[in-house]
Amino acid sequence: MKSGLLAAESTFDAIFNSSEISQTTGLELKDYEEKVKSSWIWSDLKQVRNVRPSFHTKLGLFGGMVYSGFTLAIKGKEPWTLSHGVPDNERLKTKTEVSVIEYPKPDGKISFDILSSVALTGTNHEGDQPAHLTLLDDSVPVNTNLNLYDGPEGRFCPAGVYEYVPSEDGTGDRLQINAQNCIHCKTCDIKDPTQNINWVVPEPGGGPAYNGM
Repeated sequence: MKSGLLAAESTFDAIFNSSEISQTTGLELKDYEEKVKSSWIWSDLKQVRNVRPSFHTKLGLFGGMVYSGFTLAIKGKEPWTLSHGVPDNERLKTKTEVSVIEYPKPDGKISFDILSSVALTGTNHEGDQPAHLTLLDDSVPVNTNLNLYDGPEGRFCPAGVYEYVPSEDGTGDRLQINAQNCIHCKTCDIKDPTQNINWVVPEPGGGPAYNGM
């Protein structure tokens, strides 16, 4: 909420107090980053900056829990900042390194199917807008992700946006993107092992609308 307010302030200042307005280059919100860093958002984030990374160190799970308690107690005043080590997409294991997990079917009481859950988000995108989910290389999903990782797109996406379906020519599978289901979590942008998925901001007004919360 606060970051949105600061963005609105920066936009207002850029539009009404700037002499750099151009129809071709647009406006650059030069002071937005500084506004965020000067607000309580930055100080709050700095206090907990080492919580999650502590689990990715040699401390392990329980050591990370102890360290998290320590850093929360001193409000993140330690003079160092821990690192996650490697990007999240590089931590994905190949299908030969793991065992298949057979999950029970949703019972509709305490567990639910993906599409029913997506419906609760109220997500919606205009059908004629430019695709906000594209692939840098159409051959990568099948040749690399499906062969090496058994199609992780269909697993890390919580909204059923990605699914492997038979290709029209019957020669194999292809990755189908159901962008209408997207709930803007950006998991695909982060977790895709080949970083082949390009997530861009869709048209204004699209996305989830949690009206029932």
